[in-house]
Amino acid sequence: MGRGATPRADRTFIQDRLPGRGFPPLPFVLPPIRASRLTGRAGLRKGKPVTPTNPVRDRRIVRTRPLMSPAHLRGDAPLTTPGQDAVVAGRGALARILDAEDDRLLIVVGPCSVHDPVAAMEYACRLAEVAATLADELLVVMRVYFEKPRTTFGWKGLINDPDLDGGFHVDQGLHTARALLLNVVGIGLPVGCEFLDPIIPQYLSDAVTWGAIGARTAESQIHRQLASGLSMPVGIKNSTAGDVQVAVDAISAASGGQVFIGITDDGQPAILTTAGNPDCHVVLRGSASGPNYDVASVAGTLDRLSAAGLPRRLVVDASHGNSTKDHVRQLGVVADLAHRIGGGEPGIVGVMLESFLVAGRQELNLGRSSELTYGQSVTDACIGWEDTVAALRLLASAVAARRP
Repeated sequence: MGRGATPRADRTFIQDRLPGRGFPPLPFVLPPIRASRLTGRAGLRKGKPVTPTNPVRDRRIVRTRPLMSPAHLRGDAPLTTPGQDAVVAGRGALARILDAEDDRLLIVVGPCSVHDPVAAMEYACRLAEVAATLADELLVVMRVYFEKPRTTFGWKGLINDPDLDGGFHVDQGLHTARALLLNVVGIGLPVGCEFLDPIIPQYLSDAVTWGAIGARTAESQIHRQLASGLSMPVGIKNSTAGDVQVAVDAISAASGGQVFIGITDDGQPAILTTAGNPDCHVVLRGSASGPNYDVASVAGTLDRLSAAGLPRRLVVDASHGNSTKDHVRQLGVVADLAHRIGGGEPGIVGVMLESFLVAGRQELNLGRSSELTYGQSVTDACIGWEDTVAALRLLASAVAARRP
């Protein structure tokens, strides 16, 4: 397997390969997947074909596969007591930033999506070092996204297809995702995840400091209900069409209690009742029509929040529509925001960046992951490592400049 290869996502992929790249052994080693009560390992992979015999149901389902419960996965890969303490501390610090009790800036930075956990962990090790040096000005959260919403078709993310070959070994993907989260948390770096499938948080969310509801799902009642019950602060993006009111309405809905159908830790269907999430906030990400991080757009969004009786705070995504999908332009967005933040502009509590080890992006051909360039995105284009460090230092300087 060449340097560019993405390893198969088995239980030893991170701990076997990352130390060989000059990094120390990692804190968590995932044991082999245990057979569930329902099926053996082969059954989890293959499942059973469905032959429609009923005239009114399962007419278009061709195969079913049992999936382990959230409790089963957490039993295989438990979050340690120090890990729990780190997650709780990170969530608390983030909430204080949102409530203007901490004048640091939230930074959510990392690859558009994780496709190679080894490269993602190398990125995390580098990021943790930089974050520690800037901790007086920035709360750095690593973007660790495992689910990718698609406009039509395409690779749906590491959980859905961990081997990047169309095999859809979701059980393996969940183990791989959780192992990566535990290792990132284990080196002292908080993580942020977008939640797309409403069942996935039961498997992973205990290790997550910051959650996101994306532009394609911000208007979804299912995801607003989900946000109301998540245990961490949640950023909700404006719609892909640029509608900021969609995000404001979503925050209003998520801040109140909701009742909806979900699953328990044991994987059983249940009626869930939430208390509401007071730590939701708008993320301005621009749109196909152009950016919305300018002074007028920020002020207008803050006024919409006030009119809805919500706190005047927001995060700006320097990528997507705000960079007109040109990763290099993220640096210009950061420079503009740093100037404004340093000058005392209120309301901007955080910045998001898409960043990886190697700048740009590459095409993913399923089943040919050995051809991929190590450390480069297979989804949205990202800025490279050196530009990432420069951007973080510039934002830290802006925070220092606005202090009395």
